[in-house]
Amino acid sequence: MLLARAAERSLDVQYYIWRKDLTGTLLFEALHAAAERGVRVRLLLDDNNIAGLDSTLAALDSHPNIEVRLFNPFVFRRLRQLSYLTDFSRANRRMHNKSFTADNQATIIGGRNVGDEYFGATDGVLFADLDVIAIGPVVDDVSKDFDRYWASGSSYPVARLFKPAPAAALNELTLVASRVANDPAAAAYRMAVRESPFIDDLLAGRFSLRWSPTRMLSDSPDKGLGLADANAMLLPGLLEVIDDAKTSLNIVSPYFVPTRAGVKTLSTLAARGVQVTVLTNALEATDVAVVHAGYAKYRKALLEAGIKLYELRRSAGNSVKQKALRLTGKILGGSSATSLHAKTFSVDHARVFVGSFNFDPRSAQLNTELGFIIEDPVMAREIDATFDTVVPDSAYEVRLSDDEQLMWTDRGDGRQVEHLTEPGSSVWQRGWIHLLGMLPIEWLL
Repeated sequence: MLLARAAERSLDVQYYIWRKDLTGTLLFEALHAAAERGVRVRLLLDDNNIAGLDSTLAALDSHPNIEVRLFNPFVFRRLRQLSYLTDFSRANRRMHNKSFTADNQATIIGGRNVGDEYFGATDGVLFADLDVIAIGPVVDDVSKDFDRYWASGSSYPVARLFKPAPAAALNELTLVASRVANDPAAAAYRMAVRESPFIDDLLAGRFSLRWSPTRMLSDSPDKGLGLADANAMLLPGLLEVIDDAKTSLNIVSPYFVPTRAGVKTLSTLAARGVQVTVLTNALEATDVAVVHAGYAKYRKALLEAGIKLYELRRSAGNSVKQKALRLTGKILGGSSATSLHAKTFSVDHARVFVGSFNFDPRSAQLNTELGFIIEDPVMAREIDATFDTVVPDSAYEVRLSDDEQLMWTDRGDGRQVEHLTEPGSSVWQRGWIHLLGMLPIEWLL
């Protein structure tokens, strides 16, 4: 919102999910307020996770300074799932990119969508996420990439999809945003934001920029139609960085489905002496159980190759979460449940990836993705230090017992507990996960 308020000429905004909740409504109004100042606003959203927003988007699009487009829109607006029956090959491909760029001068990219669970504004499950704000030449790359997506054959103006908004629709949006902003829950959240050290340091100019060589990696928008050349995808660039690892590779991925090819790649690294460590969600913490099934069947092979596996617990003390999430500026409320959503890795204590890419077949082959490779030892060491000091206290370490069976070690709260079955799960859940893992659906995960 601060970046939206600072914009003088343009805002290019691209997201996979946008909720119709406190933070989503307030950010919509921030875009509207910028347009009222004369800022040109372009909003590009994937159509898969914006149910209930058609009228709001039509209202925004009615403003002379705002254009709204949808990526791979569904033909059936109310019964969206029918589109998967009639046009599955296209509807199954989604735009997973997240970027927020002001005046072609500053951009925020990463794993975070727009919604209360991504900004610590709910008492429910909070997503532990990670973004990076950048200035300099890489911002121009993000702007050009946004232009590619904006002009792609998968992006449709909402004026061609929705009925025109009533003349008073924008005024209604402002009224709704005002009511939301004055709600007691919103007032408490805004107070927490104002009092957070992150915002205080940001406004006071106490943050020092890291001047680091940064390279953008992005899929071609043609991937949304299944027409992108393999060399026009993000994955080859990621693999080039990973394959170059000499000493260490620390991966954070909420939806980790390595596939046989990924197990082979990571095992090869481990065999040549690279310490490979992975942090993903435990079954009890994940919000997509079917993806966990795609990961679970590879755990034993990864451990046998010498790869360390950690699975984030659903609950963790606030002190632990504050340490783990200090880079995100997250406002931690009363929630006792956390789910990992950050997508990042560090290589050789020297370079970092931050972006939207999950280590799964969907990110690799179906959805479009965006991220940065940042050559910065300081940032890399911060991620590595988290694995050394925070992760062991907030996640289960998965290991093999003496009889080659999986076991989960919980070192939280200053004690050590060994679990011989998946923590926080029932026999029915474990059976269901095993069954899902046997189905030929890995390419969809």
